[in-house]
Amino acid sequence: MSLGNMENEFQSASERSKTLKQDPGNEHKLKLYALFKQGSTGKCNSPKPGAFDFVAKAKWTAWNDLGDLSKDDAQQKYIDYVNDLAVQFGTTDGGSKSPAPDDSAAADAGTKYKELVVTLENGVQTIRMNRPAKYNAITLEMYQEFMAALDEAGKNDACRDRKKMASDARHVLKDFVAHFINFPKPLIAAVNGPAVGISVTVMGLFDMVYASDKATFHTPFMELGQSPEGCSSFLFPRIMGPAKANEMLLAGRKLTAVEAHDCGLVTAVFPHDKLAEEVQNRVQAMAKLPPKSLQLSKQLIRDTFRDALHDINEKEGALLEERWLSEECMQAIMAFMQRKSSKL
Repeated sequence: MSLGNMENEFQSASERSKTLKQDPGNEHKLKLYALFKQGSTGKCNSPKPGAFDFVAKAKWTAWNDLGDLSKDDAQQKYIDYVNDLAVQFGTTDGGSKSPAPDDSAAADAGTKYKELVVTLENGVQTIRMNRPAKYNAITLEMYQEFMAALDEAGKNDACRDRKKMASDARHVLKDFVAHFINFPKPLIAAVNGPAVGISVTVMGLFDMVYASDKATFHTPFMELGQSPEGCSSFLFPRIMGPAKANEMLLAGRKLTAVEAHDCGLVTAVFPHDKLAEEVQNRVQAMAKLPPKSLQLSKQLIRDTFRDALHDINEKEGALLEERWLSEECMQAIMAFMQRKSSKL
């Protein structure tokens, strides 16, 4: 196949993958994502996502695991994989339809198991016997397929305990935020560019926030199927008022530095090239103040609602863990990443 034809088939396969009649599940979509990125971009060149972004981490891992697979080989594998999914799930473009129960050739094209149905969804591999007419009596071939399926699951990093991953991420996030709640000395933030997610939500826990005129503040929780964190659900309505807080946390509105200042989230805004100098001057001035007086005064201010902050931190973490494990969240993040990839 010529390079031109391969590229055309690759793009056609990409369009065809969007016409599957049934949702193939996240495991198939992860593999499609990885092969498409490898085929269009080459070897994984993105930084590893942070500990809290475990869905993006799963996508990064799937891509990174392809290693040095060439773009041509990745494109061919992607084309073949889309064709297999089209046979298995059918398409709405008038192409291959789902195989009939007695269509063994089509069935073989879609799966390597004949006596079992093996699926991997949300990090859990399910092995189901598939000989209802014979009451699932175990055959020699079924023994062999069971061993192959177990070997596959044992080697597949995608087959893991998502609940544990979500729980671990929740506790790390809770401890991270708790450190800001309990910090005994003045906390001063300087923001010189786009701030997104947790870097925005913890600002309510700082004593002063200075920003350059190029800074922006964005909390796209709803777009990602998630929920607020960093005590923002408690502090933001108290800082900027319920209407502005809801516009930011629920509607995902991105604030400019001036808008963030006007609603009380930011202490002051400076020209971008003057930010470091202005913040340093203010930090040095505070450093000359009596330290014990500063610490005790902050303690007095924070103690009025410290328990409430820890309580909301716990509740936000519990809801986030629930959202991370939901299919809605997975679908929202994958849709977001696909839109982002299409703009590259």
